[in-house]
Amino acid sequence: MSEDKELAKKKAAAAAKAKAAALAKQKALEKQAQESEGTEESDDKELAKKKAAAAAKAKAAALAKQKALEKQAQESEGTEESDDKELAKKKAAAAAKAKAAALAKQKALEKQAQESEGTEESDDKELAKKKAAAAAKAKAAALAKQKATESDSTEQSLDDKELAKKKAAAAAKAKAAALAKQKASGQSEEAPDDDAKAKAAAAAKAKAAAKAKAAAAAKAKAMRDGTSSDDDAKAKAIAAAKAKAAAAAKAKAGRAGSAGDDDLAKEKAKAIAAAKAKAAAAAKARAAGAGASEEPIEETKPSPNQKYLDKYVKVINEHLGENVIEDSYINTLSKDVPTLVLKPETYFKVAQFLKYNEQLGFDYLSELHGSDFKKHMEVYVHLFSFKNKQSVAIKVKIDRDQPEIASLQPLWEGANWPEREAYDLLGITFTGHPNLKRILLPDDWVGYPLRKDYEPFDVEV
Repeated sequence: MSEDKELAKKKAAAAAKAKAAALAKQKALEKQAQESEGTEESDDKELAKKKAAAAAKAKAAALAKQKALEKQAQESEGTEESDDKELAKKKAAAAAKAKAAALAKQKALEKQAQESEGTEESDDKELAKKKAAAAAKAKAAALAKQKATESDSTEQSLDDKELAKKKAAAAAKAKAAALAKQKASGQSEEAPDDDAKAKAAAAAKAKAAAKAKAAAAAKAKAMRDGTSSDDDAKAKAIAAAKAKAAAAAKAKAGRAGSAGDDDLAKEKAKAIAAAKAKAAAAAKARAAGAGASEEPIEETKPSPNQKYLDKYVKVINEHLGENVIEDSYINTLSKDVPTLVLKPETYFKVAQFLKYNEQLGFDYLSELHGSDFKKHMEVYVHLFSFKNKQSVAIKVKIDRDQPEIASLQPLWEGANWPEREAYDLLGITFTGHPNLKRILLPDDWVGYPLRKDYEPFDVEV
């Protein structure tokens, strides 16, 4: 549209120029005609008429051309508008068709999904039915197997009972034969031994019967394993208990028929002796446990560095007074280093004395660091004397809210950077330090990372 309007404007401008040119030409001709009127009136009149006619024709032609150009411009504008309307109609129709096709496709997909869901549900139902049928078959097979196993175990228990009866009868016959033999020989003094032998034989037979029964029960249990339920386990336990009780009753009856009052007395005496032995063993075990719980107290040997600690304390007390040291001890966790706990107000004074005193002469600072104990801050310093080949550690506790202590840099240059590190990471201020500023972190870092309550300013760090 913009290009067509621009073309129409150009055409109108061209028509206007042509019209202006025609008018100028006409004026020129008229002027020329007027100038030539004086000398050649007759010829000039004719020529003027011709020129006027030609000028009129030219003017009419220019006007006709201008009108034609304007009409052409209007027609082109109308044609372009009609073309734009037609194009818009086609685009709208295409969009409507695309929308209808998308809706149809969506409906087809939804229908397909519903049909597939219905098919899957039907398949799931069919699968569930098959699983239920298979489970029912398996359960029926397990019940049938269980019944068969129970019948087999019942038959085995009956066989075991018959075997036990036969063994008991054989034992009774053997015992009767032994008694008859004893009476016939008249050996009355050896009767207790024979009774004991018979009793031992009966006990051995009872044990053999119990073992056989246990083996049968284990076999039955192995056969029923995997298919038996809790009720089956209870039934087996009840059957086993009944069988055990029956065997015990039978053994007791056999012992009662064969043993006399002496045997009962012996059994009671044995039971009493066993109970006493058991009680004695329990008391011994308790005594042993009580003895093990009580840890032996080891005698601590004095440290070989105790003499050096006593020397340091004595020299300091003699020269600086007894109130400058708060505490002293041997640090067993750090190679028995003699350790002095100082007060904040006497910290620098004692450190200076440790370096310059002739008896001590700690001329080398090997370590200095700070620690945060939540309730207070602590500065730890380790010193060494090359002259005496001895070590000492000094500690000082300072306020956590305002951690400030004198700098040891004027005494040992080795305290320069460690004090800056303690300031950088814990915020401990060392008064008298020549260049106390951060050494590891940038100057605009917020907080002190080694403090227990430190929270990063930037959570991504």
